[in-house]
Amino acid sequence: MVSAGDFRKGLTVEIDGQVWIIVDFQHVKPGKGAAFVRTKMKNIMQGNVLEKSYNPSEKFPKAHVETKAMEYLYSDGELYYFMDNESYEQIPLNHNQVEDALNYIKENMPVTIRFFKGEAFSVDPPNFVELEVSETDPGFKGDTATAGNKPAILETGAKIMVPLFINQGDIIRVDTRTGEYMERA
Repeated sequence: MVSAGDFRKGLTVEIDGQVWIIVDFQHVKPGKGAAFVRTKMKNIMQGNVLEKSYNPSEKFPKAHVETKAMEYLYSDGELYYFMDNESYEQIPLNHNQVEDALNYIKENMPVTIRFFKGEAFSVDPPNFVELEVSETDPGFKGDTATAGNKPAILETGAKIMVPLFINQGDIIRVDTRTGEYMERA
């Protein structure tokens, strides 16, 4: 059991038969009245977000979420196929379950898939990936003197901001947690 006063980002709890992940939380101590915890939670199966306040002493059962290292194989247009690295079993996932990771994964890339009671609900790409810049405006000599940025489209279709000296065809390292350019590969 986890009390509302112990909520942290990334914690998974079961509330009313649904599994929620804590996206954000804030301990509030008003001048008058009792303290409370304001939370922003995301339902891991349905994807909806809920903002709610709880008494810090309220208790909730902790949801046990399994993680598995898998490999992204391919997409047939409707489903995305992943292979378990240990048993070589393939599992298909729909677009809603993979949506957040699609900007940063390509075929044969390792990913982490989270499961609750044997059902996959999210795909996490590696923290850093190397992707090719497929489209961006050309850089000009002297652009490195200023810290300017320009939009770029990566091979996966993700749109990020890159420094002015990055050109089409360059391989860059991207932080998938923030979606930011890190360095040239």
